[in-house]
Amino acid sequence: MPTPRARRRYLIIVTVLSLLAVGFAFGLLAWDNPMPVGSDGFWRIAELRATNVLVMAVVAICQAVATVSFQTVTNNRIITPSIMGFEALYVAIQTTAVYVLGVAGVLAVTGLSQFVLQIALMVGFAMLLYGWLLSGRYGNLQVMLLIGIIIGGGLASVSTFMQRLLTPSEFDVLAARLFGNVSNADASYLPVAVPLCLGAAALLVVGSRRLNIVALGRDASTGLGLNHRRETMRVLFLVSVLMAVSTALVGPMTFLGFLVATLAYQFADTHDHRHVFPVAVLTCFVVLSGAYFVMRNLFYANGVVSIIIEFVGGLVFLFVILRKGRL
Repeated sequence: MPTPRARRRYLIIVTVLSLLAVGFAFGLLAWDNPMPVGSDGFWRIAELRATNVLVMAVVAICQAVATVSFQTVTNNRIITPSIMGFEALYVAIQTTAVYVLGVAGVLAVTGLSQFVLQIALMVGFAMLLYGWLLSGRYGNLQVMLLIGIIIGGGLASVSTFMQRLLTPSEFDVLAARLFGNVSNADASYLPVAVPLCLGAAALLVVGSRRLNIVALGRDASTGLGLNHRRETMRVLFLVSVLMAVSTALVGPMTFLGFLVATLAYQFADTHDHRHVFPVAVLTCFVVLSGAYFVMRNLFYANGVVSIIIEFVGGLVFLFVILRKGRL
């Protein structure tokens, strides 16, 4: 049982993160809004901006919950689901569309049907990999991770080759799609993205106690009566759904999940997933919304948050490692 001091510390951290999240969200809605706060005109303008805030909330839930769960089942705190090639597959789909169809290919891979197709391809690819490598007598996570890295590297190499054959104008259009960008999301995606995100995340959060057991390792979890392989497959399927939704919605954001999972464990100071998940989601939303607010209103970069996340996130991560001396 946590001590009263640990509970107070946890509540303070959750409160501070919640206030920051609300502050950044309101700032995104109200900053540079020419109408008086509370007027009809203010809320009409805020409503137009609310889509980006909702997209950031979806991405925050997907990245945070997926990364924490993935690190638990792989028993490794320095890898993320991106290692399985989700982002490489996204880049390959986008690049192939432009390479085959030209600039019109970017328009061809937009819309709700294409969004659903991308999610289906990513989840299908992941489950094919999981089912093949985790089944049988010699199936194990280490081989699965190695094969995932190799496949991701192969897809990245094919994408790079096709990109070198594009014209400068085609490559410029493609490059804008390959940055993690909240503006990549379309409001028409949300009726599909939100239920998938909330459903998969809810199942993982409800199974927090089982994840606590999985974190003990295969032998210990089996000894406690948990079917380790079945639970691992269930978690990996839900992780693949979350990562597919996030990547198809806004594009690749490789460092985000790694950053927020690391910070969440430092902030929560516990391994209990019931406490880690809320801190991870709040941290992810604060990082995303804060980065988007700074990039949009100070640097006028229109929401390309991946640059500032890579820079600031890397500095914060190094500070935590140097201060703690361990992961």
